Amino acid sequence: MQHINVKNDAGLLALATRLVIGWTYFSAFWRRTILADKLDPEQAGYIGEKFNHFLPHALGIKPVIQYLVENPDTLWVAMVAFTIIEGIVGLFIIFGLFTRLMSVGVFGLAMGILLGSGWIGTTCLDEWQIGVLGIATGFVLFLTGSGMYSLDRYLMKNNYAITKKKIFPWIGSGTLPIKDRIFPKVVLVGSLLILGMTLMTNQVFHGGLWGTLHNKSVKPKLEITQGEISKNKLSFDVFRTEGVDVYGSWVIDITLYDQQNNPVLSYGQDALATLPKESISNYYIAKIKPGKHSLIIPLGAKATLHLKNKSLNDLAAGKYTLKITDISGAFWEHTIEK
Repeated sequence: MQHINVKNDAGLLALATRLVIGWTYFSAFWRRTILADKLDPEQAGYIGEKFNHFLPHALGIKPVIQYLVENPDTLWVAMVAFTIIEGIVGLFIIFGLFTRLMSVGVFGLAMGILLGSGWIGTTCLDEWQIGVLGIATGFVLFLTGSGMYSLDRYLMKNNYAITKKKIFPWIGSGTLPIKDRIFPKVVLVGSLLILGMTLMTNQVFHGGLWGTLHNKSVKPKLEITQGEISKNKLSFDVFRTEGVDVYGSWVIDITLYDQQNNPVLSYGQDALATLPKESISNYYIAKIKPGKHSLIIPLGAKATLHLKNKSLNDLAAGKYTLKITDISGAFWEHTIEK
């Protein structure tokens, strides 16, 4: 085995990065399986609901997320597979085994986090930072491999058969088989592409380069669509697209007004807190449901609400305004024509 000057051993110099990024991904597996059961769809904190939070503003992979949250069984399989992959990638990175192959896993997992949830973060753009830093560190670990204090080095030092394969430098560690005159260009192009991805997503998600800086995780926002009044029933879709992911929007009032701004139908806190299950048809795994004092709408949740009331039977034809009010005082309106 060729002698390596430890001061120039890039894999050794990246040891702290390797250990920390490895634990970052392995800890996801650890939290969901050992410290708490976050893979049980019936338990509070189910990881599938967190995944549902990504839906409103995911970039590029929104159709995939929507398909999964509309199909709970497939979602559960995906969450279990995702957790196992994170555990394997993280553990192998920590021990420096097949480092370059695992670094591709880090890159891919981080890309998924960035595109899916890079818009979420109430204070420090949390998910965006995790995503872009994961992509950058995955690329660095691919370039460096693992040096001293790694199982890759142990395999190479003891001349295991796999280390003699041409593919090993690509999936393990050691000198990458890239010509010296090309290697700097590979580093430069890769780095610039990652920087470009960073700047692009920073702008798309947060307006971080120009225009108005914004954060979609601070205030709740509801979208109301498909409003209809038919006989004695008011139906409409409500979709929560913004706000803090760990808290719901607490709806304390739903009122329908006529053109003279007179209320013709009103549901206050008590009525919303006792709304029957058949009045709510949820689309996704994150569910709108009655709470103790209000109607709770989690981030990413969408449902059709069916509000039956005899007072709707005698409504004259015309335009009506549906108003939904959050406990914060924020409200959203939607025009319905009968």
